[in-house]
Parts: sequence; C-alpha cells; structure tokens
Amino acid sequence: MKHRLILLALILISSIAALNVGNYPIDVWHTLITGIFAENNALPAAPEQQILFDIRMPRVLLALITGAALGLAGAAMQGLLRNPLAEPGIIGVSSGAALAAVIVLYFGFATWYSWLLPISAVTGSAIALFIVVAIAGLRASITTLILAGVAVSALLSGLIALALSMAPSPFAMQEISFWLMGSLANRDISQILLIAPFILVGAILAFATGRYLQALTLGEETATSMGFNGTVQRGKILIGSALLVGGAVAVTGVIGFVGLIVPHLLRPFVHGDPRRLLTSSMLAGALLVLWMDILVQVIPTTSELKVGVMATLIGGPFFLMLLIQHNISGSLWGSER
Repeated sequence: MKHRLILLALILISSIAALNVGNYPIDVWHTLITGIFAENNALPAAPEQQILFDIRMPRVLLALITGAALGLAGAAMQGLLRNPLAEPGIIGVSSGAALAAVIVLYFGFATWYSWLLPISAVTGSAIALFIVVAIAGLRASITTLILAGVAVSALLSGLIALALSMAPSPFAMQEISFWLMGSLANRDISQILLIAPFILVGAILAFATGRYLQALTLGEETATSMGFNGTVQRGKILIGSALLVGGAVAVTGVIGFVGLIVPHLLRPFVHGDPRRLLTSSMLAGALLVLWMDILVQVIPTTSELKVGVMATLIGGPFFLMLLIQHNISGSLWGSER
C-alpha cells in the first residue's frame, strides 16, 4: 500500500513538471487560473492558455492513460501466462492494432475522419486476438496460446513491413514509420476521449479477474477446483488486454516493453500477488511513460525523439538483464516465487 501512495505522489509531481516542459516557458499556475477565468467569461484564450490546455495537458493525460493501460495489460498477461517475460504483444494484439492503423495511413483514410485511425487500431487488435483464439482455442494450453500469438504477431509484422516497402510515396512511408515509432506529440483531447471507453472496459475486465489470477498461481487444476471457469476468465483477460493495448496503440503508436518492465519491477513490492500487482502496475506504467515523454522533450536533439524509441532503448537492456538473471539463478521470478 505504501508503494502505491509513493507512486501517486510521483505521478502528481511528475505531471506538474511535465506541464512546465516545452520550448515556450509559461507560468503554469497563473495560466491555469486565468484560463479558467477566461473560459467562464467567454474571453479569447491567450497563447499561453492554448499551449497549456490544447498541447501540454492532453499530452500529459495521454501519457498517463497509455502507460496505465500498458502496465495493467502486462500484469494481467504475465499473471495469466505465469511467465515474467510475457507482455500483451505476445498474443499479437499490438501488431494487429499497428497493422490496422498502417492500412488506414497507407490508403489515406485517416485524412477523411480523425476517428478512423483509433477505431481501426482497436478493431485490428480485436481481429488479431480472434485469430489467435481461433488457432489455439480458449481451452488450449498456455504453450499453445503463446505459440499461436507469436506466429500471428510475426505474420502481422511481416504485413506491416510489406506495407512500408510498397508505400506509394516517400512521404507516406515516412508518416507510417513515424507513427510506428510511438509518440505522444500533437495529440488532442478528442482522441483521448475516443479511446477512453475502450481502455475503461479493458481495465474493468482485467480487474475482474484478480481473484482468478491469485488462484492460478496454484495451478489451473486448483483454480478450477475453487470454482473458477478457466475459459471464461481467460477470455476476460485476453479481451481486456486487447482493448487496453488497442486503445493505447490507437493514438500513440507502438510503445513496447512497458508491459514487460513494470510488472517485473513491482512484483517484489506485492510479494508476488498477481491481483495486487494489477493496480500497482497500472500506476507505475503511467509514471514510466510520463517520465519517458518528459525525457524525450528535454534531451537536446535536432528533432524530438519518439517515446517508442526511448522505450526500446530502456526495455532492450532490461530484457537482456532478465535473461542473464535467468542464466545465473535459474529463475526469472525472483525470491518471492
């Protein structure tokens, strides 16, 4: 419980700090107060108010929502698969969302209506999940489910590469490539409101399986003997993860490794309890993505780094560290297991 309060405090402090990050210096508190006063009195917004309310605030909110969704989905998948190296992408939902979004960008559909891109990404995530389940089946073993997810993910990644290689113009290929790198820049509140229902439903489904994940630590047979319907519970987790990841990818693009790093770091603080890990991972995921977004803005580069690139630079070495730990100790779970 104490670590959650610390995470909440860090989120609040980091959010305030993020509102102060940018090329144009503004007094956040003064701008916030005057902006509320101007809105109540129908006064025209000053440039500082537009920067704060239309650019920085949606970016901070999107970082928190996206990170929370990815962290929660990662904790749920690791609990379901009982594998600390698992993340939502292992069942192909990230690749499905990315492919659907790439198709919309490829054919220029995104220029018709702004909502087509996020809706298509969520739909792609759901289709990828359906294909994995159709191949493996909800009653299949964990190994079969993982193998089906890896196969589907590889196929979808190949189709994404095909779309890139056949892009009609260098500008289209650049747009697709930049989107795939993952970014929180230039997003607005309308896009956040569009994905919020999907992420909310996904979070409800994930939290509804908390007790099942606790029972699953004792084995599938034990969980079944305790009255849990494994097929239904597994379906909730898979659908919830697809909605969480699809909603996040829909607006930000692909931001990897969050669902892998966060649950693994927080597991010792909850003594390996997968139910308690859900909330902790949600908070830590929000904080991690917010920190990465602040970092890409303050690093002095000619053009702003992408959050997805930063996540890879952090997550890649972390993944290697886990493998080295496994080779040395023979266990990935740590001492609580």
